Amino acid sequence: MTDPKIDVTRPSSARVWNYLLDGKDNFAVDRELGEALRSANPAIAAVAQAQRRFLIEAVTLFAGEAGIRQFLDIGTGLPTANNTHEVAQRVAPESRIVYVDNDPLVLAHARALLTSSPAGVTAYIDSNVEDPERILDEAARTLDLSRPVALTMIGILGNVADYDQARSIVARLLAAVPSGSYLAVSDGTSTSAESVESQRVAKGSGHPYNLRTPEQIAGYFEGLELLEPGVVPTSQWRPQPGSDTSDLDVYCAVGRKP
Repeated sequence: MTDPKIDVTRPSSARVWNYLLDGKDNFAVDRELGEALRSANPAIAAVAQAQRRFLIEAVTLFAGEAGIRQFLDIGTGLPTANNTHEVAQRVAPESRIVYVDNDPLVLAHARALLTSSPAGVTAYIDSNVEDPERILDEAARTLDLSRPVALTMIGILGNVADYDQARSIVARLLAAVPSGSYLAVSDGTSTSAESVESQRVAKGSGHPYNLRTPEQIAGYFEGLELLEPGVVPTSQWRPQPGSDTSDLDVYCAVGRKP
């Protein structure tokens, strides 16, 4: 029986993305929008895959080379292989991870499936990205915000309609964490006619997603030290040998708070 809090009459971004990644946690309304988006932009499934790879690579870097042990993952999405806590705790079992999402299906699955290693901690916050104060207040129950934190925002800032507000949210989150913290962002861009058409389709479904320009993506990192290779198509951020580096309508970057 479906949880009454889960609205199966309207698409959910987490469930549509799950469908595009060949997942099973979605409903007919999500599959319908997913196919409409694929028709508008045939590369959209590749975008979803590129964002997932970027998350894995960024978290591996944070837990390994950067020595980060605290992670705040905003816009978690439905659990899949190599979730943030799995990647981080594989490198450093004592890592503490806080997931943030406001989709009831995501939260139900997270509590059931995203279980920590014995040495670390995993927690979940039911909150909208547009409420950074609540996110920070609740995250502080699990994370020590006086110590460096890796903040990951993958495919989430496009849900904020106003770009200035999106930048303000990022700035507020970064202001609450110390020097040595990191930010990883990946979001869809208006870099092709197909991508812009997919935005129109999403808006028509009642589930708008706001594309940014690469320059706007770069704006999230103002005041941070950008790691190489800077702001680039997500498929081209430190690709593994043999991986697909085709230009996609999604850009990303990683920055360190000085």
